[in-house]
Amino acid sequence: MRVALDTLGCKLNQAETESLAGQFSQSGFELVSPDDVADIYVANTCTVTHVADRKSRHWLRLARRRNPQALIVATGCYAQRSRQELTQLADLVVDNTEKEHLVEIVQGLRLEGRGLGEGGTKQSQISATARTRALTKIQDGCHGLCTYCIVPKVRPHEYSLPVSRIIDEVKQKAALGYKEVVLTGTKVGSYKDAVLSASEGFSANLTDLLRRILNDTDIERLRLSSLQPSEISSELLALWQGERLCRHFHLALQSGSEAVLQRMKRSYSLDEYQRALNSIKEAIPEVAITTDIMVGFPGESDEEFEQSHSFYQQAGFANIHVFPFSPRPETAAARMPKQIKSEVKEKRKQRMLELSQSCRRRFCEQLLGQAIPVLWEKETRPNSGIYSGLTNNYIRVFAHSERPLSNVIAPVKLVELHDQGIWGEIVNENPG
Repeated sequence: MRVALDTLGCKLNQAETESLAGQFSQSGFELVSPDDVADIYVANTCTVTHVADRKSRHWLRLARRRNPQALIVATGCYAQRSRQELTQLADLVVDNTEKEHLVEIVQGLRLEGRGLGEGGTKQSQISATARTRALTKIQDGCHGLCTYCIVPKVRPHEYSLPVSRIIDEVKQKAALGYKEVVLTGTKVGSYKDAVLSASEGFSANLTDLLRRILNDTDIERLRLSSLQPSEISSELLALWQGERLCRHFHLALQSGSEAVLQRMKRSYSLDEYQRALNSIKEAIPEVAITTDIMVGFPGESDEEFEQSHSFYQQAGFANIHVFPFSPRPETAAARMPKQIKSEVKEKRKQRMLELSQSCRRRFCEQLLGQAIPVLWEKETRPNSGIYSGLTNNYIRVFAHSERPLSNVIAPVKLVELHDQGIWGEIVNENPG
């Protein structure tokens, strides 16, 4: 029985898809690429923008064309928001509250004789691929009030996974050969293990979790996904004195205009954001700070956009993720007056993309001449000898090596800018 899974959207979705893949594999299913013919196709959908909705529908239609007899499964946030809509494209719709039981549901359908054959025992093609970076879910749900965001409606139940369970999963990832684990969640910075807090008499927060992972596991690199400015503390930043925590923060912003932030109902001011930015840079040398910007939020005037552009320009980001405002059903922003025309959004998007490219280039230039460890992922083309990997501050590096480097952390001297990052020279051709 061949199953193909794919992820649309955020790192949390990716982590959940990895977990589903592991469950399918352990249950005797053969994992194959979404481009292959499969008996079961599973799309972990996203609904954060109308484009994400469209991509999710397109994926489901493609799966149906690849194998009209296959079981097509839709899960994730789009499935949570629009179950009835997706029943026209998928045989089975599993919302976020049922997602962790998806494999059991599919097996139940098989036992009921719903056109599914027996699961096989063939070694998974996907699980045998090089393991470098794993995603581990630590938290889910959001109670935020951001006026543009659909997430609180599709992931409304905020909870954190127990420290013990996360520690066990990180150990398992390390034992499987992963060199890096990325901790993911809807609001990673709000992590709190209520059970541990009650038993040990203190609040087991994100800082405590990181300290436990560093002390109790031997994972070589540990990375965080997105944080909010209010979640940055001196206690948290002190953990970066060691080498295992990656020097990369994704610090959500969305706009550099105070007035726009207020209309978005973000939980911080520009001053608070700047203080968090400064704290990170002062505590961690050569840290890469990446962020987001939403252009064309309702009512965003030319002056407010220029204010935003100016703030991003002076902030010193390593990269900026740019996206236009997309009105989502049942959100306050979708009903706001002064919706921005598409052509205006596009012009502002292009200006911010140009700024993002400039920021990325400037950050990379500062690193030239240094020797930095890189987690090498794979060859860019089979038998080319050219490998691609990431520094711990999230810079894409390319280098030629006569030796296999996949899933090896090896130092490289950064020598020249590349369209997608930096070209380097391997310092030691006998990496351990």
